[in-house]
Amino acid sequence: MLEDTDWYKKHKMSLITEIEGLFYFQFNVDSQDEFSKISTLISGHLSEPYSIYVYWFFLNTWPQYCYIVKESAESPDIVGVIISKVEAHRDVRMRGYIGMLVIDPAYRGRKIATHLVKLTVNRMVQLDAVDEVMLETEVINKGALGLYESLGFVRSKRLYRYYLNTHDAYRLILPISSKSGTRIAFLPPIESFEAMAT
Repeated sequence: MLEDTDWYKKHKMSLITEIEGLFYFQFNVDSQDEFSKISTLISGHLSEPYSIYVYWFFLNTWPQYCYIVKESAESPDIVGVIISKVEAHRDVRMRGYIGMLVIDPAYRGRKIATHLVKLTVNRMVQLDAVDEVMLETEVINKGALGLYESLGFVRSKRLYRYYLNTHDAYRLILPISSKSGTRIAFLPPIESFEAMAT
C-alpha cells in the first residue's frame, strides 16, 4: 500500500484516499508545520475569525476528524481542510459537528469540499455511530448551502446575527438514524461517549 512506503513512515502521514489526482490525509497531530498551515488556510479564507486556540482544541481533541488535501503526496501545501468533532448531545444521541471547511480558491470547482464532507460523515458513522451531523453556515453563502443540501442536510433553524459580521446563519442537520428526527424527551439515555469509545 502507498501509505506503507518509507516516505509516509518518515513523515508520519496517514493517507486516507486519492481522488481525481488529489491526496486526502488525516491530520498529523505531531506536526506543528501542518497545524500552522491549516491555521493559515482557515484564517485567510473564512469570514469568521477564530482564535488559534479553537484550532488547537479541535485538532488535539478530535484529530481523527480532521482531514487535509494536497496536490501531491510530497507537496508541502494544503489546499483543503475539514475540522470536525463528535459528542453526545443531551445524553440521548451522538452528534457530529463540522466546525470548519475551507478550500483554497484556486482549487474550488473540483468537488474537494464534497469529498471532504462525505469522508467525514462516513468516518463519524464508522467510528462513533453518529445519529446526526450538524453545522452552521451563513445565510448568504449560497454555494455552501447548495453543497450541504445536495448531500442531504436540511435547514433546522435560522440564527439571527450569529456571526461577528452580524450575518445570520442557518443551522443544518444531516439525519443519519431515526433518533435524529425523534424528540429528545422520547429518547432513552445513551452510553457515555467514553464508554462507547472503549
